Amino acid sequence: MILKGNFIWMPAMDRLEVRENAWLVTSGETVVGIYDQLPPEYAGQPAEDWSGKVIIPAFNDLHIHAPQFLNRGIGYDTRLLDWLDTYTFPLEARFRDLDFARRAWKVFLNRLWAAGTMRFSAFATIHKEAAWALMELTEQSGLRGLVGKVNMDRNSADNLREETAVSLADTEELICRSRAELKHVGFILTPRFVPSTTGALMDGLGQLGERYDLPVQSHLSENPSEVEWVRQLHPDIPTYTQVYENFGLLRKDKTIMAHAIYLSDGEKDILREKGVTLAHCPCSNVNLSSGVMPLRRNLEEGLRCCVASDVAGGHTAAMNRSVAAATALSKVNWLSHPEEAHLTLTESFYLATRGSGAFLGQVGSFEPGFQFDALVLSPADPAEDLLERTPVERLEQFLCDGDDRDIAARYCGGVLVEKPFATME
Repeated sequence: MILKGNFIWMPAMDRLEVRENAWLVTSGETVVGIYDQLPPEYAGQPAEDWSGKVIIPAFNDLHIHAPQFLNRGIGYDTRLLDWLDTYTFPLEARFRDLDFARRAWKVFLNRLWAAGTMRFSAFATIHKEAAWALMELTEQSGLRGLVGKVNMDRNSADNLREETAVSLADTEELICRSRAELKHVGFILTPRFVPSTTGALMDGLGQLGERYDLPVQSHLSENPSEVEWVRQLHPDIPTYTQVYENFGLLRKDKTIMAHAIYLSDGEKDILREKGVTLAHCPCSNVNLSSGVMPLRRNLEEGLRCCVASDVAGGHTAAMNRSVAAATALSKVNWLSHPEEAHLTLTESFYLATRGSGAFLGQVGSFEPGFQFDALVLSPADPAEDLLERTPVERLEQFLCDGDDRDIAARYCGGVLVEKPFATME
């Protein structure tokens, strides 16, 4: 495939690449290169002409709750633990109805596609059949990513609390089935968080992680009340981070921990050594009054970080809005901690493309050998486009104020992806 347009990507957090009126060539799923002049060996081959349009890497969202998409924007006058009990858990219980689940998953996947999120790591629910339906529909959609059946065997409502052995058996069944039947969707171990998973369940999941060499996703130190609850549940283990470590759930270079706001220096040392990716969720952290991750400091201290939506703690699945929110929240942090420089908009953009894509492989950039995932940006209403703008200025406006109407085309793995589901039935 050959495309012509204005390409913007970030091979490093401090390096913005802009190639105007350039040609991008792919081979199969991956980028071959970007050229100012099309090499002779490609002359005469069909090309997709996006001249004048800005083309950027598609977004990757490493922390999103698929069932909670239906609850986005609701209940943000409560704090985390009350919000879970009042809004989240009653909704998730409905996913025992497989017909309801399939309709909800289609809504979710259509919205990710519209917003330009072509890869993701998602929490499903505890229900084996519903989790499998999400994996299967994601495979059909043309999007790619990781999906986990949530594990919960304590401190949950009766209709969301599993038996430990059943939870582990259902998880292993999905692991094996996904490997046998799916090509572009993988399984990720998903203990909801320490308060909802017993030591026996966490230990079993850790063993599954070793047996099948699996990634892990969960929550860490999102809210002070949650941190204190974990301390009470595990008084023999010094920190929240060490609870996960104790049960084998900080798998080297294969773990995503969302939020990570309240960390000690010792915890940071463990997370750095284990190569854990910390998913910063700015919209959620503000909506639920959870706190402010010191993102710049974490990055300077060598921690791996990315920007994520955390729907429905976050009120939108649109990752461009999370990019803008991460930048704004970093500026708020800088006002009270002037020794910590705030992030720029393009640095936050990096954390939602190449920074997050690193967990998924060679994803999130237009460097040779990377998977070709891309969004073609075009103003929704050309009549409003009254001023000449550079490609970077167009990117900035999209990150701050764009929506799905400003995306003319979406590519994933070298393929143009159309709207996945025309009907919810």
